[in-house]
Amino acid sequence: MTREAPTEDIDETRLETGKPKGYAAGIPGVAVSLARGVEQMGAGRTVRTLRLLNQREGFDCPGCAWPEPREVDGEHRKLAEFCENGAKAVAEEATKRRVGREFFAAHSVEDLNTRTDFWLGQQGRLTEPFVLREGATHYEPISWDDAFTLVADELRGLADPNEAVFYTSGRTSNEAAFLYQLLVRSFGTNNLPDCSNMCHESSGAALSAAIGIGKGSVTLADVHHADLIVVVGQNPGTNHPRMLSALETAKTKGAKVIAVNPLPEAGLMRFKNPQNVRGMIGKGTALADEFAQIRLGGDLALFQAIGHLLLAWEDEAPGTIVDHAFVTDTTAGFEDYAKHLREIDWAEVETATGLDRAQIERIARMIATSERTIYCWAMGLTQHKHAVPTISEVTNLALLRGMIGRPGAGLCPVRGHSNVQGDRTMGVWEKMPDAFMDALDAEFGIRVPRAHGWDVVDSIRAMRDGRGKVFFAMGGNFAAATPDSERTEQALRSCALTVQVSTKLNRSHVVPGKTALILPTLGRTERDTRAAGEQFVTVEDSMSQVHMSRGRLAPADKDLRSEVAIICGVAEKLLGADHAVPWHEFAGDYDRIRDRIARVVPGCEDYNRRVREPDGFVLPHPPRDSRRFTGTATGKGTFTVSELEFPRVPAGRLLLQTMRSHDQYNTTIYGLSDRYRGVENARRVVLVNPDDLAGLGVADGSMVDLVSEWSDGDRRAPGFRVVAYPTARGCAAAYFPEANALVPLDSVADKSNTPVSKAIVIRLEPSA
Repeated sequence: MTREAPTEDIDETRLETGKPKGYAAGIPGVAVSLARGVEQMGAGRTVRTLRLLNQREGFDCPGCAWPEPREVDGEHRKLAEFCENGAKAVAEEATKRRVGREFFAAHSVEDLNTRTDFWLGQQGRLTEPFVLREGATHYEPISWDDAFTLVADELRGLADPNEAVFYTSGRTSNEAAFLYQLLVRSFGTNNLPDCSNMCHESSGAALSAAIGIGKGSVTLADVHHADLIVVVGQNPGTNHPRMLSALETAKTKGAKVIAVNPLPEAGLMRFKNPQNVRGMIGKGTALADEFAQIRLGGDLALFQAIGHLLLAWEDEAPGTIVDHAFVTDTTAGFEDYAKHLREIDWAEVETATGLDRAQIERIARMIATSERTIYCWAMGLTQHKHAVPTISEVTNLALLRGMIGRPGAGLCPVRGHSNVQGDRTMGVWEKMPDAFMDALDAEFGIRVPRAHGWDVVDSIRAMRDGRGKVFFAMGGNFAAATPDSERTEQALRSCALTVQVSTKLNRSHVVPGKTALILPTLGRTERDTRAAGEQFVTVEDSMSQVHMSRGRLAPADKDLRSEVAIICGVAEKLLGADHAVPWHEFAGDYDRIRDRIARVVPGCEDYNRRVREPDGFVLPHPPRDSRRFTGTATGKGTFTVSELEFPRVPAGRLLLQTMRSHDQYNTTIYGLSDRYRGVENARRVVLVNPDDLAGLGVADGSMVDLVSEWSDGDRRAPGFRVVAYPTARGCAAAYFPEANALVPLDSVADKSNTPVSKAIVIRLEPSA
């Protein structure tokens, strides 16, 4: 093993395929975690770092937002409170590899643009600010003061603040997110697109309308005590591996699990928990009691069919299925919903889902007899044209059975990034309500704009059309995370200035504006020492729990600055030392930021004291806490009526979903081993059902171009290896960001404007 960055890039010809695994984790998960840590950090640093991950005295995982156990629930954290991909995320951040001025002197931007995302990310941590001047071929060092001046001058030179776009990643802390939106609104715009726009925006839209709050209604303790857990459009074995421990706990208490997914993911079949003997040397725990291998986009039809069956069984035996007291007292719209689903077209349902009626009836019966049901979902539901109606149908089932505000029951959208939910709570949204804006005005004596700003898709359109001229990213990898790669890159290149606040090199650095800045920042694992001493930050997990995160490692470089310090530095240059917001005070002491959060953000009262409790605190959630739905238009839990929609695919075409490899998290590529699916050493692969390959006359192992079809023309992703795989018939799967080029910019979900990355009509063409 070596701690040196790789010099060679991916060799796609080294692809190896094998039989997909039937279980997740076990001894291989432990071995890979340790190996990646030692490779990037060395043995001693690996031990010091992993023992602090997700511990009360340590730091929050920079990966997913799955919650930690709480003492108040009688649960305790394990010594190793992390998963394989969490260990990889920490290894990537705490790596000893460095990207400095010698690296950029040796590599032009043109050269770097030919490298894969994997190679770029593996080079190591950024250590000082860099600038790419207009017309230059290489990044060169720049001082922090000059970098902040450059940003301020460019922003002040705009004809209108709305010509600037300010993007945010889900890894940004609550403190940084609050200051970031305050800076942006003080400057005069609400152009605050964030990663939520591309993942759970559909969840927020559906839940806000139905229950009055765009967040899930369960706690980790609820998951542990559920009778039935329905996991839809989600692969927890790769994307939220610690969720498997929660499912295992529920199973030991007698819960049933239904898995609904086009792919038979190992993490939903069997879990070998590496923290107990049965997981290490035994068979582990079988998870899914029912696996529904649904066709892409067929979930709306499935949940309408289940609703139809529940209503029919209620008619046959009144009072046995519908929770009439809950429905009558706390909901609205039930009669219209019931009328709509009294009759359905079963042929359409079977076409949409690919499931037979008998299996749908088994699933419905499990839901009908469960006293405590939790519905979990992720991007497999949210990234469809009809995502919002689909999630509304899931919510309808929960309302019908009274499964909101009941212990062990509820709705659980599983967020994919460590603080994406916290960023939104802190005000990072282009459409924050006026009440939040009023609170900002009152607290700081300023006047922030009220007009809604641009989300991710609208921002790309604006930059493409010349209306967006400065792009500032607080973390993330915008170029690789977004749809329609060629058009997104053209949009970024058309900007006068692009600014990337980053820990490591990524694709966004090599598709620069006319002038480009890279501002390196501290990672979650590193000590953050300011004028008032060593600081901590806070985050919010998927279940509304707010808690501390304190870095313990020495920074990768002594001149690195925290996100808070970078925001405050830009603000002082841009807005002036006499601005009403005390930026210098905030940069020196994060308690002062939390004092203001407490007075502005609902539910955050007495923030500094409460967040110092052992497990922090849980934000209020009226539907969960007291079965109140005051945030809806009706003041009650609201049933939704939706027309049946599903993708219609022409003959000779497939429906493609983008997905993660097991060796990546979002756009960060850790390695080239998707071992649960039996794919090794390559990423440009497309998984297709063997029967579909036979029907198309395409051989397993052949090279093809993926061509997506849209009204404005085709999009091509060349050079993919075909892998015969047990996907649902008519469906295919490929990794992002490689397949993002196929997602049309204008193919978006109704109501949420989320890119449709899970239902792309493609054809396979032989590669030239």
